[in-house]
Amino acid sequence: MNKQIYIIGHRNPDTDSVVSAAAYARLKQAQGMNCIAARAGKLSPQTEYILDRFKVPVPEYLPDLIPKAAYYLADPPVTVNAGVSLWDALELMQQEGLRVLPIVDQQGVYQSMLHYKLFARYVIANINPHKKSAFPVSLNHLVSTLRAKPITLFNAQDVKESPIVVGASYNEYFKKHLEYENPDDALVILGDRWDIQEFCLKRRVRALILSNGHTLGPGLNALAEENQVSVISSPYDTSSTAMLTIYSVPVGALGDASVPLMRLTDTIKKIRPPLSQAPSRCIPIGDEAGRVAGVIFEGDLIEEPNIEVILVDHNELSQAIEGIEHYKILEVIDHHRLGNPATRYPITFINKAVGATCTIITSLYREQGLAPDKDIAPALLCGILADTLSLQSATTTDADREAAAYLSSLSGLTIQSLSNDLLSAVNQVNSRPAVDLVTMDMKEYAEQGKSFSVSQIETDTPDVLIVRKDEFFGALDKIRNAKELLFAALLVTDVTTMGSFLFVRGEKSFINCLHFPAVKEGIYLLKDVVSRKKQLIPLILELIETMAE
Repeated sequence: MNKQIYIIGHRNPDTDSVVSAAAYARLKQAQGMNCIAARAGKLSPQTEYILDRFKVPVPEYLPDLIPKAAYYLADPPVTVNAGVSLWDALELMQQEGLRVLPIVDQQGVYQSMLHYKLFARYVIANINPHKKSAFPVSLNHLVSTLRAKPITLFNAQDVKESPIVVGASYNEYFKKHLEYENPDDALVILGDRWDIQEFCLKRRVRALILSNGHTLGPGLNALAEENQVSVISSPYDTSSTAMLTIYSVPVGALGDASVPLMRLTDTIKKIRPPLSQAPSRCIPIGDEAGRVAGVIFEGDLIEEPNIEVILVDHNELSQAIEGIEHYKILEVIDHHRLGNPATRYPITFINKAVGATCTIITSLYREQGLAPDKDIAPALLCGILADTLSLQSATTTDADREAAAYLSSLSGLTIQSLSNDLLSAVNQVNSRPAVDLVTMDMKEYAEQGKSFSVSQIETDTPDVLIVRKDEFFGALDKIRNAKELLFAALLVTDVTTMGSFLFVRGEKSFINCLHFPAVKEGIYLLKDVVSRKKQLIPLILELIETMAE
């Protein structure tokens, strides 16, 4: 199976992160790669506005990348309908080289599992000279398995428990033997012995199976019709016909229902116990409707998963989607400080000191001689404007301005008008719950053995948020306590004055190091500070280093 590549931004993604993933996935798809744009969190109101306005499909939401069953499935599943005969099911297993075969109903929903251990038990239990056995079989199954020619058929679809009687004895002994075997349900296998044929028809056995291609004796067809006895002609000799009759049972009647169906979304940790206990050390995997999606063997779990990832707009694992360490990272496209992990193999790593990852993605399109699609071009422009505060942030570079001008020309939208539209979308932020605003664009960092988080939102009315300070302090405290952080902070950037307010909750040792002007307790004025990565984080890192001395 071809690997599926997720292109994904950081947790709690902002506009630059989401649009970068969408745009880069589109570029990779144009190059023939199996890439899917993904996101690791909720969309901000601004991002929702952009994707909806330009009709850009919303990237797939991945709550995490903790290893799941779906990530270890290989080839498409081979299944067998419960109504198929055991013989046909075994032939399918041989043709496909399978050790197990999931049994499903007409809708493809899992019923049970056919495996060789189960088959061996069936043979031992039923081909036993010391035990009389009856087999659940329909006449249609018999005709199909024996490749037989039907002469008369009655109630051919009914599955009934039937004993097999071979007409190889003298007349009187055979008649006694037949009576002993419950003749009304019996399947009698014989050849061209017309006297025995007539007796069985008069006794109204369930079916006559004539071996070696024999037919009924003269005048017996009418008797079979009159007494409603089914008669079929098998091309095989008596011993082969008897053996194949045993294999005519519907496979659904003997599947192993103790083998559970696990779900695509089940974690590997969850499927390991039933996997270790299952026959053949394998279990079927299905979707939410119970339809089989594949089979996982224990050995599959030591192979690489069937997904790989490309990271955009971040390179630190602390900011990446949970579970990322289990997968091969093919590329990193970013514009933040380096905090990337070591890799066991070379990767494409592009990190540029520009204001937005969307600027880098735009340059990659141009390097390939490709223009972004009509929906992607304006979205990329919005990504640049959003991450550079309409090209006014201290992080803005000439590369950002040049990319914005190019995308503006391509999309037919002016930078000023689009900036005004984005500002209107930003205004929707203030009415959201505090916990949503704090987690909307939150990044976690680790330095000097200390972990902390810094969130950022933009607004043109910061006073409204300052009035709600107790709500924000509660949300920050909850995050700090849950993650055992040195501190949790929220940078509220005023897009009209190009300054910010910093809401902080943390340990006293850190709070005492803050010497910014305090607006209220726990809220500090950061004049001319609008960039988290270029202005605020360097200041915070200096403070943490000072604490460590």
